Amino acid sequence: MAVRLMVVDDHRLLAEALASALKLRGHRVLAAAAPVAGAADLVISRAPEVCLLGTAAPAEPGIFDPVVKIKRERPQVAVLVLGPVPSPRGIAAAFASGASGYVRHDERIETVERAIMKARAGEAAVAPQLLQGAFGELLHPAAQPDDEGQRLLRMLTPREVEVLVRVAEGEDTRQIAAGMNIAPSTARTHVQRVLMKLGVGSRLEAAALAARTGLLDRAGPLRPAAQPSREP
Repeated sequence: MAVRLMVVDDHRLLAEALASALKLRGHRVLAAAAPVAGAADLVISRAPEVCLLGTAAPAEPGIFDPVVKIKRERPQVAVLVLGPVPSPRGIAAAFASGASGYVRHDERIETVERAIMKARAGEAAVAPQLLQGAFGELLHPAAQPDDEGQRLLRMLTPREVEVLVRVAEGEDTRQIAAGMNIAPSTARTHVQRVLMKLGVGSRLEAAALAARTGLLDRAGPLRPAAQPSREP
């Protein structure tokens, strides 16, 4: 049975190719639109039975805001997300926003078509193992990615935190020693301990890791003012 569809993807060629394939299978494709940012208003105005929404980053915050808007304005429209091999968090985010299903974008057209039919019928259009992982994520959310920065920070002493901040600011051993009022040999030892605890092989890697995990943002306020030290 033919379904009234809309295909939305940031990659216009992909949207048009999928729309053409679905037309050949007898479905009525109302539009193949890009980019996703303007999809909600178009879907709301055209009111298809099913909207296929493509995404390259299903776990990115706010990526499913268009789904929320569509479901708020047109709750009868079933939204089927097409995306990469997802994490449970991505699947959970899709369902939490109101999506009716999630299909990997490397699936065969037959699989996409079956998902469309399920979505229109009000069923969850997603592989059982993906659905199980999604519900598990909804019930027991995993730690946020930036928790890695907090974990790394707990591994370091306050003095090592200061050393790491100074390393990230580009200070060499002599500058670290002068700023902390310690001997260069002691500064060098602190740097080596920081590298060892972070599991990196160079100061550049340490700075990059600290920036990537948000450790520097957390460590900045913790950096103590330079005070006289009794260390040799």
